[in-house]
Amino acid sequence: MHPTPAQPLDGSHDREIESLAEFDEVVAAVGSLAHYRVQAVDLTDRTDVLLTVDSAGAVFLGCPMAPEAAAKVRAAGALVFPPVPGLPFDPYRGIVYSPDELFASLDEGYEATPDARAYAWFQRTKADGDVFASMLRAIHDDSVSDALDELLAGARVVGVMGGHAMARGTLPYEGAARLGRELARAGFTVATGGGPGAMEAANLGAYAAPFDDGMLTEVLQLLARTPLFAPSVTDWARAAFAVRERWPSGGPSVGIPTWFYGHEPPNAFAGHIAKYFANATREDGLLARSNAGVVFLPGAAGTVQEIFDNATPNYYESRGEPTPMVLVNRAHWTEKLPTWPLLQSLARERSMESRIALVDRIEEAPEALKRLGG
Repeated sequence: MHPTPAQPLDGSHDREIESLAEFDEVVAAVGSLAHYRVQAVDLTDRTDVLLTVDSAGAVFLGCPMAPEAAAKVRAAGALVFPPVPGLPFDPYRGIVYSPDELFASLDEGYEATPDARAYAWFQRTKADGDVFASMLRAIHDDSVSDALDELLAGARVVGVMGGHAMARGTLPYEGAARLGRELARAGFTVATGGGPGAMEAANLGAYAAPFDDGMLTEVLQLLARTPLFAPSVTDWARAAFAVRERWPSGGPSVGIPTWFYGHEPPNAFAGHIAKYFANATREDGLLARSNAGVVFLPGAAGTVQEIFDNATPNYYESRGEPTPMVLVNRAHWTEKLPTWPLLQSLARERSMESRIALVDRIEEAPEALKRLGG
């Protein structure tokens, strides 16, 4: 949310313009663009405004505009970063992605979507040593982080972590969906890694939160017909969009996936998708923004990494007071992958000791979060 243009420009977010409507609002209310930041707004139809309004100290990031307008604002002291042609993504974007945006052209197959084309670009450029490509990736990821911070301002965010291999139609998938629904109904913003499996299930649960309980039961049965994203991402994604079409206007949640794992498509049930090129930025950002705690469902190496990525700032209190950590499935985390004993040892006699819990069943996780969070 942005303050109205009439408010003092005390912080950077107050100066950001991210849509044409917002641009027109600022011009009408303030009569100046001086020191504003305009992100990825098409200004080709605002030449008259740009030729007359004060733009000293403004920054235009990826905004198409007429040559004479660009020349004028530069002469007035603005910085103009022009759009980069030929990219399947906008490095200067001012808002996070939507499922409809990333899966546009799905009717032609997943390979035709912006999501798949961005991954293909990443594959071509990630190892070529081109500083221009790496700069574009960094600008994009920083823009996404800025948009995500604006989206989540004031929200109580619970992260739900778990593996991508959890299939639709299984009891663990159903449990993760019911967890997401309960958290959303309790007023939390559900955030996941944004991919398939446990991540999709939790986002689905949040999507189902406004509907009656029968809706989720029916959806789980429908999705079970396409249990995995392999061998066909197209079929897997189409099944999700069919659900969204039948039950539109579901509840919001956040997915934070990465093109680093290109074999994992984003799921369509996260209403807001902050997708990154750099997995390290994505991992740290997801956990750092889970200010109301994290639930760790059974997973493999990636989930184990996330547990200790989250435990480290809790151990050192580098982000302030430790946040709750709830591990689900005692056998998984004490026998198959004995993460819990090490986490207990790290927490012993530290303030995070009262903020960790191990529960047997996923149904116990919300109550554990409430207890640990005080």
